[in-house]
Amino acid sequence: MLTASPQLIPNQRVAEASCSHPRSALPVGRPLQRSIKFSHQRSLVLRSAAETYSREVTAPRLIQHKNEAYWFYAGLSQVYDHIVNPGHWTEDMREEALVPAKLDDPNLKVVDVGGGTGFTTLGIVKTIAPENVTLIDQSPHQLAKAKAKPALKGVTILEGDAEDLPFPTDSFDRYVSAGSIEYWPEPQRGIKEAYRVIKEGGTACVIGPVHPTFWLSRFFADVWMLFPKEEEYIEWFTKAGFTDVKITRIGPKWYRGVRRHGLIMGCSVTGVKPKAGESPLAMGPKAEVSNKMNSNPLSFLMRLLLGTAAGFYYFLVPVYMYLKNLVWPKGLPM
Repeated sequence: MLTASPQLIPNQRVAEASCSHPRSALPVGRPLQRSIKFSHQRSLVLRSAAETYSREVTAPRLIQHKNEAYWFYAGLSQVYDHIVNPGHWTEDMREEALVPAKLDDPNLKVVDVGGGTGFTTLGIVKTIAPENVTLIDQSPHQLAKAKAKPALKGVTILEGDAEDLPFPTDSFDRYVSAGSIEYWPEPQRGIKEAYRVIKEGGTACVIGPVHPTFWLSRFFADVWMLFPKEEEYIEWFTKAGFTDVKITRIGPKWYRGVRRHGLIMGCSVTGVKPKAGESPLAMGPKAEVSNKMNSNPLSFLMRLLLGTAAGFYYFLVPVYMYLKNLVWPKGLPM
């Protein structure tokens, strides 16, 4: 059950209506700007992120759980930089996605949440002094890869939970999270934490997937992990208290703007914290706790194996799109 002030509903509808155009209508990289403002302080109560969208209730999302994601990355971390990034999260995509984060002063304090092997952090330290950057992730296997990168020497690297960050309120000037939200059991809670840990006037930037519309891609996406809709990103940010919420679409160049198959890294979403302190959004206890088994071992193993198998589909999609780009006439839609 969601309760909100009456003023929130019209603004939500405006935001949703502005997203109603086809996903292929805008080229990759073109910003979609939403600025949602409220005339007075409001308090929202969200008991569970899963209650907000029926799609979240019905989709299995076998790896959208802390323990499943932990062990999924125990294996994937060994090849992540060499297999995942080239097909889904390239250096040019990273540079484009970080522009809205406004990393324009080396003295800014920046936290990279769910930073994994440090690929996104490498983009951050191009403009931010490493000693002002903190990388945090729940996977020690991923963090081991980050610690081995010479360019990240000086960066503070910590193990921790994106939905329960171990930092005081108003600690950072910028919050960045790339390729992490898809594994959060409660994405609303993670974005609420993003609001809490940045300072007044600071910017939070979440880079993540976009939901596919093609039936086969949608099936595998929903079995694997969370692929949010653009409208959902906007609503999560606005409910957390952010203003000036904006979306910039990104994607591999060889996709030619195609989004119907979904993208593991498909958009960069930013919002500005208007007021110091915690988020005005109130939530109940966390649904899941890191490193605490939430199911019996057999159920856990089946979720892990089936979710990993579904995820393999998205190792094939970029190969298909790359080959299609080579042979498909440039003037025809993909």
